[in-house]
Amino acid sequence: MAKLKRKKYVGLQKRKAISGYLFIAPFIIGFLVFMIKPLIQSLYMSFCEVTVGAGQFEQAWIGWKNYYFAFRQDASFPQLLTEGALNMFVYTLAIMVFSFFVALILNQKFHGRALVRAIFFLPVILSSGVMLGVETDNAVMDSMQAAIQASTSNVSITETIQVVLRTAGVGVRAFETVFEIIDNIYDVAVASGIQIIIFLSGLQTIPSSMYEAAEIEGCTAWESLWKITFPMISSIFLVNWFYTVVDYCMRSDSAIMKKIQGVMILQLNYGLTAAMSWIYFVVVLAFVGITSALISRGVYYYE
Repeated sequence: MAKLKRKKYVGLQKRKAISGYLFIAPFIIGFLVFMIKPLIQSLYMSFCEVTVGAGQFEQAWIGWKNYYFAFRQDASFPQLLTEGALNMFVYTLAIMVFSFFVALILNQKFHGRALVRAIFFLPVILSSGVMLGVETDNAVMDSMQAAIQASTSNVSITETIQVVLRTAGVGVRAFETVFEIIDNIYDVAVASGIQIIIFLSGLQTIPSSMYEAAEIEGCTAWESLWKITFPMISSIFLVNWFYTVVDYCMRSDSAIMKKIQGVMILQLNYGLTAAMSWIYFVVVLAFVGITSALISRGVYYYE
């Protein structure tokens, strides 16, 4: 009997695995067909000096010179890379915390819940495609932003609090980072739409009977959060972490991306651009690997 149950369980897991591979098959096929060749060409280009001609370009092998130049001769790239990795960690963590607690609120039962969920997901639509161009390159919106800043007389609550803390001797780097995130709360909210939806889907899979049993046993809401909610959706945290890091590193408005774009567009140095891009890619890959390995230790898998 036990063997039969085990066989059924293995068969179910195998069917789930096959369904998962079929689901991601279009991406895998698209990646192999459209992305592998440019990826290899970019890697080869990073070891070459690229000369652009009429309708073509020539590549001369120079070895590690582009990487050496990026680390040893370029004054700003190593600093921007370090700051980019630190900002990636801070903002990714802020987005995860924000989206999780918003998902907790939206999972409660209250009137107008569907409307509130749509409002929180609206920034995802506004920050994509044509709407992104309308938002970032619009004279009307720029003038409105200037008018709002002028009407507030450039008074910032966070700056005032920072001055008070520095005067009291409390203004350390940690507080400055927190205030920087608060000042950029709009960017955090815009980047949290997908994560909120994923967290919501995970929260809705938790049986209400578990919370009812915990309440009967005298468990407080805070204890339920740590003993039930976190373990049951810990695997969702890992998925969201992957998505948030990848989404953040692809932002074109970051300092490191602007640096790489400047080398490509202004200097027309495609070899150095490829080298810097691969360095950034490896740093992000290492960041994802290390943080995911740490998060995986706390992931609770249940049947």
